[in-house]
Amino acid sequence: MHKILFVTPPYHCGVVEVAGRWIPLHLVYLAGSARAAGFDCEIYDAMSLDASHAEIARVIETTGPDLVATSCITSTYPDGLEILKAAKALGVKTVMGGVHASFMWREVLQEPGEPVDFVVQGEGEETFVELLTALRDGGDVTAVRGVAHRERGLPASTPPRPRRATLDGLPLAWDLLDWPTYTYFVYPGSRLGAISTSRGCMHGCTFCSQQKFWNRSWRGRSPEAVVDELEALRRVYDVDVILLSDEYPTPDAQRWDRFLDLVIERDLGQKLLLETRVEDVVRDEPILDKYVAAGVTHVYVGVEATDQETLDLVHKNADVETGVQALRLLHEYGLVSETSFVLGFPDETPEKIKRTLELAKAYDPDNAHFLAITPWPYADLWTEMKPYIATRDYRKYNLIDPVVRPKAMSLADVDNAIVDCYRSFYTAKAVSVFTDKNLARRDYMLRSMKLIMGSSFVRKKMASGKGMPPEIRALLKKIGIVGVEEEARKLCPYAVELAADDTRAAPDAGEDALENAS
Repeated sequence: MHKILFVTPPYHCGVVEVAGRWIPLHLVYLAGSARAAGFDCEIYDAMSLDASHAEIARVIETTGPDLVATSCITSTYPDGLEILKAAKALGVKTVMGGVHASFMWREVLQEPGEPVDFVVQGEGEETFVELLTALRDGGDVTAVRGVAHRERGLPASTPPRPRRATLDGLPLAWDLLDWPTYTYFVYPGSRLGAISTSRGCMHGCTFCSQQKFWNRSWRGRSPEAVVDELEALRRVYDVDVILLSDEYPTPDAQRWDRFLDLVIERDLGQKLLLETRVEDVVRDEPILDKYVAAGVTHVYVGVEATDQETLDLVHKNADVETGVQALRLLHEYGLVSETSFVLGFPDETPEKIKRTLELAKAYDPDNAHFLAITPWPYADLWTEMKPYIATRDYRKYNLIDPVVRPKAMSLADVDNAIVDCYRSFYTAKAVSVFTDKNLARRDYMLRSMKLIMGSSFVRKKMASGKGMPPEIRALLKKIGIVGVEEEARKLCPYAVELAADDTRAAPDAGEDALENAS
């Protein structure tokens, strides 16, 4: 047991990929720790390379690893299984990690043909290295904490591993990435990287996988260590756009303020993209000028709903007025704001969706996503939603395809309503974008909208394959923005052509990206 091959599931949603190609940061951490322990590691980012399963099988055969590892969220799980089936067919041992496998390990280990030998549960660096060492040296796998395996043919799990006391000092295998692959299409010619400044979230949103994965805990890295990492990415790999992949980087106000000061002091010329909570944006009103000076350009905040009843239903621990205030502040400071509104709850009706759309327009974020409520099969929301869950096809558990059937609506009704919300919101948004006096934000949004509208996946979703909604096309033509699909193809040919092959264009969404950081 010496050579380890990490492979990302080649699952595509056509939405996240419109914005950029994102590094598999979780594998950079795992490979770094494994290599530091003496193992030979490679990363094959099949998702970013748009590889087929046949190509992945060829890579496994050519590489000749002793073990193949992948990490999955719920929607990527079927493709993760296919990877490990290919490895098993070649006689290679297999490991799966990530949020879905951590909680659904019994189901994973009972898959027909037993494609998964071991599941690494929870935080993976120490567990994975100890598992590899036990396999290499003939040790007792059952003595490794945080591993699910089979005992006498039945799924079993060792005791959970305590979380690391500190996140600083973990080795990172940046050099295993093919850096020219990663770019943020909104900034043509950019080099896109990612860092994790913290892990976890202490809030209890019932739809979220992250609070459950980290057991409602939060640990922050030292600002100095994080900024040293930023500087290394800039110096060695010329990374000029950074995603802060954290679920929640800002709860410690003093630490966050120190981080911004250090970024400003180093003056690395990097643009930062981040996600946080609305109350933290409001809290930080006195230092939002530091956000700007530090290079923060894009801030996602999870508004989720436009009525307090729904926020309380999912234990969001936030109020509607704070969400409105946070979006106003981001706009005032010239930052691009992004948020989401979740639709399709069991009590959803067309009238409620119309009201949500009207309020979303009133909130006026720069970017809005209208998402289908998706109860992960291990989340607290699953039990409550179970009578209304219409499918167990995990590929659809992506926040895009409805999987919950409301009492008064069909799945098709919800899907059509989501499409109508996107069409109506961005038709109205286009006018304000082209008249925005903040030129940096206007140019950012223009490029974003060209990418979105040029994506064949979005055109299919919004217009049943007939192309861009005519009202948006007419507006773009009126102001002289023509050839949108052609420009989008130049910026992001992969994303534009992604949905041309329906067999590959399976819908998805993170977790976060945004779960990808897990």
